[in-house]
Amino acid sequence: MLAGCKTEWRPLLDRSMDAGSTQLDTIALTKDTSRNARVVRSVEAGLSLLDAMNSDEQAVPNRVVRSASSEDPSPVHRSTSPKPTDELGGVRVVNLRCGSQIVPMPITWLWDGWLPAGKLTILAGAAGTGKTTLALGLAAALTSQGNWPDGKRCGKSGNILIWSSEDNADDTLVPRLLASGADMARCHFIDGITLDNERIPFDPAHDIHELYKAVEKIGGVSLLIIDPIVSAVSGDMHRANDVRRALQAVVDFAETHNCAVIGITHFAKGGAGKAPADRVIGSQAFGALARMVLVAAKEEGGSRRVLARAKSNIAPDDGGIAYAIELSPIINGIEATHAVWEGTIEGTAREILGNVEHDDSCEESGAAGLENLLIDLLSDHGGRMPAKMVKAEVSDAGYSWTAANRAKSKIGIESSKELGTKTGGWYWYLPKILTTRIQKIDNKPEESRRFSLESCVSSDCPAIFSP
Repeated sequence: MLAGCKTEWRPLLDRSMDAGSTQLDTIALTKDTSRNARVVRSVEAGLSLLDAMNSDEQAVPNRVVRSASSEDPSPVHRSTSPKPTDELGGVRVVNLRCGSQIVPMPITWLWDGWLPAGKLTILAGAAGTGKTTLALGLAAALTSQGNWPDGKRCGKSGNILIWSSEDNADDTLVPRLLASGADMARCHFIDGITLDNERIPFDPAHDIHELYKAVEKIGGVSLLIIDPIVSAVSGDMHRANDVRRALQAVVDFAETHNCAVIGITHFAKGGAGKAPADRVIGSQAFGALARMVLVAAKEEGGSRRVLARAKSNIAPDDGGIAYAIELSPIINGIEATHAVWEGTIEGTAREILGNVEHDDSCEESGAAGLENLLIDLLSDHGGRMPAKMVKAEVSDAGYSWTAANRAKSKIGIESSKELGTKTGGWYWYLPKILTTRIQKIDNKPEESRRFSLESCVSSDCPAIFSP
């Protein structure tokens, strides 16, 4: 930039540079005033550069400087990557792990395929589905080493920890746990924080880290229930970044203690018919951060309720559980509700919820035709057919899978896993008595056969509904 300037620069190379020095007394300036100004600015920049070099040999990005000890200096290249430091001045280093040094670890399950240890599980549903009662039923099975909803035995008992901003422990949570058969010595409730001898409420959005010492005092915890999980978000629950940042503390707690966390929340309004995982209220980050999303629904006009897996990154994401909420006496004339498990259900979460969440806008027509279709399909395949094939045929015929399940229940078609396997697919099959009836119909003339078959799908058909 100053190639035409005959100014003598060597004093700069020979002078003693003190950090922060700005003296320019050794520099010969030209007679051109405008050029002098440019020279002074350039020299000041050069001095700052040399000061930085003399100060602990700090790195100078993308610069080439001359050595003062040589008449014909060679370029000295400085590092272009300054060392990152944190607010306290410590050097930050990224840690890497080599895949060959990582030992694969299996997922640890409290309830196999449904409730993973060390992970966050979201339990969502509409009001009235008994989400909290359902969660307490799971907690009771864990504390008493009882049976899970699918009938499997809990392998190991553990402590549970509950925080709820909606229900009181004395008159609601404890009675429900007792009605569910819990071992109360293993049940613990977060009851605020003491700060300088003053009691203040526990805030899951800020106080999760305070739980670490408390959990150690009770010998560890296997299950933490947070009701509602949105209370753990200090920011906007509709903003993904706020949700992820807040729930990370919960996820870290679960991983550190190998503890399952159930976060209870609600469905957004007007979501019937949508993908169940997308119906969770708030940001989609709730479902994205959780490794398991369970959804609950209640039959309109009835007492039947269902629980289904809407999302799972670590297990199958289909299948469900039927349950009911019953009221039972416990002690001193007190009554409390508890969950009663009524068996497993096949299908996806959308299909399972669709069977109980009636939507008038989706009411199917031609129910008798669908019933006839199912009977024909199964009878043509010897009375037994894979559920996936049935679903494909039903879809091709223009019917919904929800309508097919309703027709299945009405006709009396049964379903089960492939015999002799635990991992095989589901099959639909006709009851023996109905198969016998259809075989008799097949031997009749075509016109008579059609009349008999249409009669057979009626609720009055003794071949189906009589023993």
